[in-house]
Amino acid sequence: MDVVLAVDLKGGYVVHGCSGNRETYAPLTWGLSPSAEPSAYLTVMQPKYLYVADLDRIAMCGDHTEQILRLAERVTELWVDRGCSIPEEYLREKNIHNIVGTETIDAPLDEFDGGFLSIDIIDGCVIGNAFGPGTLPAEALHAADETNFDGCILLNISSVGTTTGIDPSYAEQLRSSTEKKLYYGGGVRSVDDLHILADSGFDGAIIATAVHKGNIPLEVVQEGSFC
Repeated sequence: MDVVLAVDLKGGYVVHGCSGNRETYAPLTWGLSPSAEPSAYLTVMQPKYLYVADLDRIAMCGDHTEQILRLAERVTELWVDRGCSIPEEYLREKNIHNIVGTETIDAPLDEFDGGFLSIDIIDGCVIGNAFGPGTLPAEALHAADETNFDGCILLNISSVGTTTGIDPSYAEQLRSSTEKKLYYGGGVRSVDDLHILADSGFDGAIIATAVHKGNIPLEVVQEGSFC
């Protein structure tokens, strides 16, 4: 299973996210890196794989594209959520996986070719207009099998930064809902949670807070794999 380091960018800095309350996100200077400047931060963390959310572009109040392209040069693969709403907004670089979030999508799912669909969850339901109101994550994942995305990310926004943990039965339900590649982000608490995701058949886990708190060794994201 891939292990991907998550980075949220806001106002030019790496910030610490918690439960989707983005207005409260502040530069991440309390963790393993003394600097929240993205380049300096990556020098300390040295991940193999990187997930980047451009929170300013998602909120339509800024753009970190140039920084993201520089960060992509320093990792093997980079998944990026820039708030893409249409296929034309994809970054076409060889090691970049574009992410289309249900939060921001503004085109039919069948218009996208490649990239990852992020099933964005708040309080147990999928947000945005990609699916009907009250759609459950498993239902959205099943529907995604009919699309041309390379895979899906189950992003539990309510649990981001909280290290609330993973319920094994929930993980198994999600994994059985799609035949596509599936990554999980939000609330991963410990090595035990990585075992749960790996045993359930997930292709990747997206983590950050648990690493900075010492619950998951930094070496795991530097190696980029867990089994």
